[in-house]
Amino acid sequence: MPYEHPAREDIRKLLEQSHTIAVVGCSDNPERTSYQIAEAMQAKGYRIIPVNPNADNILGEICYPTLMDVPEKIDIVNVFRRSETVVPIAEEAVRIGAKAFWLQLGILNEEAGRIAEEGGLTVIMDRCIKVEDAILLPDRKQTGK
Repeated sequence: MPYEHPAREDIRKLLEQSHTIAVVGCSDNPERTSYQIAEAMQAKGYRIIPVNPNADNILGEICYPTLMDVPEKIDIVNVFRRSETVVPIAEEAVRIGAKAFWLQLGILNEEAGRIAEEGGLTVIMDRCIKVEDAILLPDRKQTGK
């Protein structure tokens, strides 16, 4: 069955109930979209955990090489990687017990979505988490970071 986005209300509830977002592929370069979106979500009050094997610290947070290395609970796994590379990330998201597997705008992989969904995760593909948060939770408190 082809992928369908969750209902907007379900996405809103997910965002309301989530606190920690692991950003896989988060860049330490402020010019990159992954950095900018992670920074914006951090400013909205989410705890951001960067996952990048080539960086030590991003946005004042310790960076981890993989999801499996993160020592705390993750609500949303937000992915900034090419579509053809995301299946192992979906498998890790299931193993760590995340609530959701979120592929950013332009990223779509049916197999990864199936793996995450069968593992009990909410799956969102080809949508920007920052845009969805701004639309669905416009009044969420900014922390000023």
